[in-house]
Amino acid sequence: MTGLPFVLESPGQFLPGADYTPDWVVYLHGFRSSPASVKAQRVVQAFQQAGLLNRLWVPALPASPVDAIDMIRTEVRTRLHHHPDLRLAFVGSSLGGFYATVLAEEVPSSRVVLINPAVTPHLDLQTQIGRQKVYFSDEEIEFVPEYLRALEDMQVSRLTGMSRYFLMAASGDEVLDFDQMTRTYAQAHQLRLSGSDHAMTEFDDFLPYLLLFLGVK
Repeated sequence: MTGLPFVLESPGQFLPGADYTPDWVVYLHGFRSSPASVKAQRVVQAFQQAGLLNRLWVPALPASPVDAIDMIRTEVRTRLHHHPDLRLAFVGSSLGGFYATVLAEEVPSSRVVLINPAVTPHLDLQTQIGRQKVYFSDEEIEFVPEYLRALEDMQVSRLTGMSRYFLMAASGDEVLDFDQMTRTYAQAHQLRLSGSDHAMTEFDDFLPYLLLFLGVK
């Protein structure tokens, strides 16, 4: 344990019902990241230890925001078509947090965990145009101006059902604006770390809260 100071605030019931276990959880990685990222792999390990690995999906997201959202949306709609009562959750880190928010607003019954999420990626990523190395991978992506416009078009104007959102945010995030995150998700459950960084290096210490919120035992 790092002993990093943090505050956990809740607008109401933080834990799901005693008999709740998620049917399917989608983990969405961040910009220039991959399913091999440290946080993604720690979530994979936790689900494996709980015997729920078959309920977790950690896809590799295309650089194109439209392609990324459409890929997830298609899979989600297919599963909901076959199982309308599916207990669905999204976990999103950084840009994946933005995607998770967009998708969660399309599925009002879903639960959502956001880890240092991007709130306005069409502004945050303006310096990333061009060829970019993908972390935890030998691959590269081409990030083009059209992607910024696509991200702006996806922006959610109003969030609903905030008690199903859980924000995990670090005040020491050197990439994204901590105050913007906490304001945007002001009515959500919030775990606010004092310090840390965009990668949330102390993620292992706070992973149990994520699992509790999702009902993973």
